Amino acid sequence: TDADEGLNGQVKYILHKISDRASELFYLDSETGQVTLKDGLDFEEVSSHELEVKAHDGGELSDTTKVAITVIDVNDNVPKISVRSTLKEISEDAPLQSVVALLHVQDRDSGANGEVRCWLDGDVPFQLQSSHGSYYRVVTARELDREQVPEYNVTVRAADGGSPALQSSAVLALRVLDVNDNAPVFAEERYSARLRENNAAGALVLRVRATDADWGQNARVRYRLSEGRVRGAPLSSYVSVQAETGALYALRSLDYEEVRELRLWVRAEDGGAPALSSNVSVRLLIADENDNAPQVLYPPAAGPAGSGAARPCVELAPRWSEAGALVAKVVAVDADAGQNAWLSLTRWLVLAVAAVSCLFLAFLLLLLALRLRRWRRQHLLPADGGALRGVPVSHFVGIDGVRAFLQSYSHDVSLTADSRKSQLRFSAASCCDTLPARPPPDEPAPLLGE
Repeated sequence: TDADEGLNGQVKYILHKISDRASELFYLDSETGQVTLKDGLDFEEVSSHELEVKAHDGGELSDTTKVAITVIDVNDNVPKISVRSTLKEISEDAPLQSVVALLHVQDRDSGANGEVRCWLDGDVPFQLQSSHGSYYRVVTARELDREQVPEYNVTVRAADGGSPALQSSAVLALRVLDVNDNAPVFAEERYSARLRENNAAGALVLRVRATDADWGQNARVRYRLSEGRVRGAPLSSYVSVQAETGALYALRSLDYEEVRELRLWVRAEDGGAPALSSNVSVRLLIADENDNAPQVLYPPAAGPAGSGAARPCVELAPRWSEAGALVAKVVAVDADAGQNAWLSLTRWLVLAVAAVSCLFLAFLLLLLALRLRRWRRQHLLPADGGALRGVPVSHFVGIDGVRAFLQSYSHDVSLTADSRKSQLRFSAASCCDTLPARPPPDEPAPLLGE
């Protein structure tokens, strides 16, 4: 104010001393002395301003004053997260508390508006630790497993204490590197297959398959046979396995009568360093084929005349044998198995046995008829002939004698369908090549003599 009147009492205002920034922000009305804003204030840029205002009248008298302007903070800044350093990749066998990233978090506001709290989103195997001041570090909190989670997008969030609170976030992309910590796993606990004998060499038997949960070279699986022997020969001479595909091949034609099954182990090995491996058992059953003819053990086969081979065997049977009585038993074996080894007499063999039996019986009847006819002639001779005088009673043989004769020259042979069980029984006094001796010429011939 100015106590003078008139022109001397008219007061004008001017900014006497002011910074360039203040001159851009404030405007002083020379007539009224009102200070107004020309632009927005920013507490974070300048928290206070000081203006020197000069007032002068028309008589060239003046006075000065200082105007202090304090800027009051409002929560207008979100927390800022700065990633100072970070890893793009981390090994899955990294130890606990391994540092993944170093962060700097700052809020330009003041007081509660500038107080910041930070955290990590989600259930991740990492934790945020305060380092120095507004610096934080992200470290591993649990073991990593690439086979479970191959990569992470870790979200770091920061919020200030304003009302309402302001938030910001940053994302850390992290890829987990594989280590060879998984052995190959076979698709089945054990494998089995059937292969018919007499197979072609190189025939495909089966395929084994194993997978490895690792990645890259660590997951590459190769197959090989474990060492073994079969009938004294290396297992690798019987079968082989393709290293890349796991296909199992038979290298030779197999014979059921020699090898009925093969038991072997296949190993799957990955490409890691050091390599990890696992084994699986494989059982290969050889299926029988009817490739062996039955072999008759008894009676022995007759060879050509003069060859020294066994002669035909003649079976004797009592004349009074009933239907179904045992006449002979053929013993035969077959090297095959199952139904292929079941033996049965064919029609021609039955007919041959029946024919031989009939011929033998006819021969006995004829022989008996001839003996009876001769005895009858001798019995009808004149009494004075004396041909039968002096003949011992023991030289006459009746029906009971014939029965004893037949029993003494016979043996029993039985035939069953089971070639593994056979019977052959001879009478104690049997002899195929023995006949009663001829009586001396001067003695009367017996009834059944020659």
